[in-house]
Amino acid sequence: MQSQTKRRLSPEDLDALVSGAVGVGCRLETELTDGWFNTAYRVLLDDGRLAVVKVAPSADAPVLRYERGILGTEAMVYRRIAALPGGGVPTPELLYAGQEFLAVSLLDGEPWDKAADRVPPATGRELRRELGAITARLHTLAPEDGRFGYPAAESGLSAPDWRTAFTAMVDALLDDAARWQSSLGVTPAEIRALVAEGGAALDEVTEPRLVHFDLWPGNIFVDVTGDGDRPPRIVGLIDHERAFWGDPAAELVSLAFGGDAGPDSDLVAGYAEAGGVLDFTPAFRHRLALYELYLGLLLVIECGPRGYGPDHLAFCGRYLADSLDRLRALG
Repeated sequence: MQSQTKRRLSPEDLDALVSGAVGVGCRLETELTDGWFNTAYRVLLDDGRLAVVKVAPSADAPVLRYERGILGTEAMVYRRIAALPGGGVPTPELLYAGQEFLAVSLLDGEPWDKAADRVPPATGRELRRELGAITARLHTLAPEDGRFGYPAAESGLSAPDWRTAFTAMVDALLDDAARWQSSLGVTPAEIRALVAEGGAALDEVTEPRLVHFDLWPGNIFVDVTGDGDRPPRIVGLIDHERAFWGDPAAELVSLAFGGDAGPDSDLVAGYAEAGGVLDFTPAFRHRLALYELYLGLLLVIECGPRGYGPDHLAFCGRYLADSLDRLRALG
């Protein structure tokens, strides 16, 4: 995906960036073009390991407020997952991290969206169940300081309670919308009113948990070859930079891009089997509609700084409009 935030480096500059920060250079093999924000390169490190190096946008690149410092968020998530007792959340290994990049191990398999046409329905159901269990284990991670919102201090979007943090997150997007003159099809005042109406539902969330918030099929690597000893399986979750500390219900928003994420779904069954709790009460469904609105706003507004074309903007606009309709219907 082409994006104005991507910072492309020559092989020599990439080697200098990595070796200057961590003392291990690299040889560029190819650019990985599926990403939407950072630039990613497949490289051979001087220590002999294949890796993916993700390079953050340049310091003067225009980004949304929540995107400030998110490369550091991704590194933090990799470290927290690696320290989980018993593991259970497959993801690349964080090899090196600098101020402007991170290097992670190369995963086997392929993104689920690219393998989808080779996944039989029964296998897909089993993988969705496995994904639910992995997500439940991811949601056992909690912030060390007990605060809700985005981990990076640069964003300034955290608070001691979820209603305050989520309201600030929405307000930050609306400020970005004004900056980029984004066409939302709704006034900021109406959006703020819809968020305020969900205040009591938001207040039910009292324990912050790690929410990836970008678990669409392109960020889930699978091995669908399978054999007698090793069935098709999920081999890793990638791209943790959008993660925040919040309500586990919010995870269902991106998970729904890959299939049913409702109360009777294979995904939720796997989540429950792993000890997670997703209670689809009216308040839960109200919060879920708010998180769909949040993602819709994010998708439309990021089209400005990233320079996405009209077709993608139209898709994002439809998603936002549909999310608004669902939220208004709750009233």
